Amino acid sequence: MNTLNKISTDQNISWRCKHTWRTASYNTLWCLLGCSIGDFGTIYFFQVTEYLNPVDHKWIILSLAVMNGLITSITLETYILSRQMILKEAFRVAIGMSLISMISMEAAMNIVDVIMTGGAMLTPEVILPMLLAGFITPLPYNYYRLKKYGKACH
Repeated sequence: MNTLNKISTDQNISWRCKHTWRTASYNTLWCLLGCSIGDFGTIYFFQVTEYLNPVDHKWIILSLAVMNGLITSITLETYILSRQMILKEAFRVAIGMSLISMISMEAAMNIVDVIMTGGAMLTPEVILPMLLAGFITPLPYNYYRLKKYGKACH
């Protein structure tokens, strides 16, 4: 039996559940909002201040954008979860359930940015493709986590 068949039969996960896709999409949108705030804010800061050249120093800027995107996403998710549980537990859940999703989201968004602009720059043409890549990339993982563990981040 090949590995792919073993995984699908061991996990018994159906990829056709509309309710789970809807919930995973909702969770992914919250994550995207948090990541985008930090990511776009960082890229925009360097773009308007010209502190670092967005093309020559793209990897430094994108690294900072990823870190800030993770921080703002974890902060937003912690806030949302803190309305349902104590703050310490909300932070732990935000980190544990969403970190892989956030990292893949950030990577996808910034790869699209570099491909389309050649650097770490926000233009009207790049924002929507960045957001779409950031949404689509972690969505199957978020669906899988919901199906496997029956837990949502929000």
